[in-house]
Amino acid sequence: MSQPRQVVSTGVERLCADPGLVAGDRIGMITNYTGVVRDLRTSVTALREAGVPLVALFGPEHGLRGTTQAGESEPDTADPDTGLPLYDTYRHEGDRLDDLVRSADVEVLLYDLQDIGTRFYTYIWTMFDLLASAARTGTRFVVLDRPNPIGGTVAEGPLLDPAVSSFVGRTAIPIRHGLTVGELARHLNDTEIPAVAGRSADLSVVAATGWRRGDMADLTGQPWVMPSVNMPTLDSAVVYPGTGLFEGTNLSEGRGTTRPFELIGAPYVDGRWAVRLNSLGLPGVRFRDVSFAPTFHKHAGTAVRGVQLHLTDRAVFQPVRTALTMLRELRDLYPDGFGWRPKHSGEEHSSGRPAVDLLWGSENLRATLDSGGDPVALLDSVDIGHPRDWAGADVLMYE
Repeated sequence: MSQPRQVVSTGVERLCADPGLVAGDRIGMITNYTGVVRDLRTSVTALREAGVPLVALFGPEHGLRGTTQAGESEPDTADPDTGLPLYDTYRHEGDRLDDLVRSADVEVLLYDLQDIGTRFYTYIWTMFDLLASAARTGTRFVVLDRPNPIGGTVAEGPLLDPAVSSFVGRTAIPIRHGLTVGELARHLNDTEIPAVAGRSADLSVVAATGWRRGDMADLTGQPWVMPSVNMPTLDSAVVYPGTGLFEGTNLSEGRGTTRPFELIGAPYVDGRWAVRLNSLGLPGVRFRDVSFAPTFHKHAGTAVRGVQLHLTDRAVFQPVRTALTMLRELRDLYPDGFGWRPKHSGEEHSSGRPAVDLLWGSENLRATLDSGGDPVALLDSVDIGHPRDWAGADVLMYE
């Protein structure tokens, strides 16, 4: 682990030190096992010990304790450690979510989940849906902010087309958004929440201190806690805005291995793919020819061949551009093998559109590859650059 430039204090740590930052006698908290303070106590434990009057907990995808896979959550129950009532919010929205918030009888909703800076990571859409419910129910909403673990100086990929809105992308933000959850909440509350809730929410953000936008998670002094069961390392999170697109293909994205999203492969791939990719000299990454057998999910129990992404310089690595290059070379090398993942009912991508369209944010990527075009060229017209260029400088809270 790199040495931190300075130790970051997260929003929840600031609230523990000064409970007066959030007023209210009945406070609910949207969190899970990623909500921890520096000594690895849960945020719930730390806040209760500091005297913050928590009366209810709300869990996202994967649940409060993180025992479930993608597309699943844990059932409503009481938290066994605190006895607090626990509400499962996953796939709840609109009136159903409003009723859940009202039934919890809270004055304030705190949000403390570790995002990874990628549009199709669902924690931010749990925040969006509950922010809308807070606006409709008159509940104050407070984001306890955390650094963006993959940095906050770069945005990549297209803005989402509202025609493909889903729980892996509700509104028009880039694939790699470059904001903290607090900054994103400010942007969404100003631009999107009024349209779905009739008004903006009563929102405030307890900012983290000590974070510089260019710092990734290993420079913050904060512990790395897996943001979900298939996000084991910081490198997994850094590559995810790109290799997450492989969820929409017939290749394994490494689920069922110890390196999901760093390992990509299929039965039809051979050693040419790694050779071709390394010959291109893509910045910040090398590709290792590798074979693996996923224990579950796509190609479970089958030996596949592919590549492992080895990051050599996270600062210059471009995950989205890299993934588009990988897809282009796959199609050119294996035209009879490469394909899109079939839709399956009951999954998070089952809106009637191919999963890759929901992940990319439009049908453009699929159409370009299917027609023989170069998908990397898609970035030429949507090269967003700095997060301020899409979100506006007024939402940025850190330098």
